[in-house]
Amino acid sequence: MIVLHGLKACDTCRKALKALAASGADVRLRDLRSDPVTADEVAAWSAHFGSSLLNTRSTTWRGLDEDTRRQDPVVLMTAHPALIKRPVIQTPAGLHLGWTPETRAALDVGG
Repeated sequence: MIVLHGLKACDTCRKALKALAASGADVRLRDLRSDPVTADEVAAWSAHFGSSLLNTRSTTWRGLDEDTRRQDPVVLMTAHPALIKRPVIQTPAGLHLGWTPETRAALDVGG
């Protein structure tokens, strides 16, 4: 099973979900707002992806004051799941970040 960690209102997550399902993959969306991510999960993802996991281009990030932005990124992303770059795609073979051409190629999916 593939778990697509993201937000149901995110266009990129919807595109990824649709493409994965169309490819025949057994995939489910985990909406990070209704099924919150744990600090341990964020820490593991952060260790895997590094600073790429923190979405500093998001509206949520732009709305944070400078003091808040200086907090531990794991704490921030746990408290504000919209700060996590989306989607985080968890497969039996590993993790992928974003719906990039590299991710699509690794998953053998178009779209």
